[in-house]
Amino acid sequence: MSETGKFDTTNILVVGTGGQGVMTATEILAEAAIALGHDVKKTEVAGMAQRGGVVSSHLRFGTKVLSPQITPGSADVLLGFEAAEAMRWRHMLRPDGLVLMNTGRLVPPVVELGLYDYPDDPVAAMRAAGTRVFAFDASAIASELGDLRLGNTVMLGAIADHLPFPAEVLESCILKRFARKKAEIVELNRQAFAAGRMAAQEAAKTAAEAA
Repeated sequence: MSETGKFDTTNILVVGTGGQGVMTATEILAEAAIALGHDVKKTEVAGMAQRGGVVSSHLRFGTKVLSPQITPGSADVLLGFEAAEAMRWRHMLRPDGLVLMNTGRLVPPVVELGLYDYPDDPVAAMRAAGTRVFAFDASAIASELGDLRLGNTVMLGAIADHLPFPAEVLESCILKRFARKKAEIVELNRQAFAAGRMAAQEAAKTAAEAA
């Protein structure tokens, strides 16, 4: 049982850019919660209707959930597929919330359009503001496994130990999605999930030592 387990409703905000699998990750998290009997509400917002546009996805689950919208200052976990986007949504976290951040740099369109300056060091900036951040390079992990698309599963592995239910429930929902595909694809996703989980654990140790 994680720190979110003591709250009746768990609020998870997933952010990133189009093509990273933000919405798919939220769907899988929702499936895991539903499988355990939780009432689940979710909503997605795509900032630009094209690949690469900024994307945010709200997920709330618990005994009874009335609204899918997470209010500012109430998110338990911010799952950042892209570092600058995670920093941009920091205000959504509750004071003792957690950011799980992919440090692999993928500059969002809001930066390319000159609407937002890319921060020099998002991790340091968020920590300086008092935010608890576990940072790791999910993109590099996915590349090492041979497919950048595995970054989605790496990120789900990272959040697995910060949910109010066993990591195995989430892993099962992920692998079920690939059950009809080649065995090697199932195995790659199993490895990606394990690697993401380990990366988050190592990041937690690093953050604790630096505190």
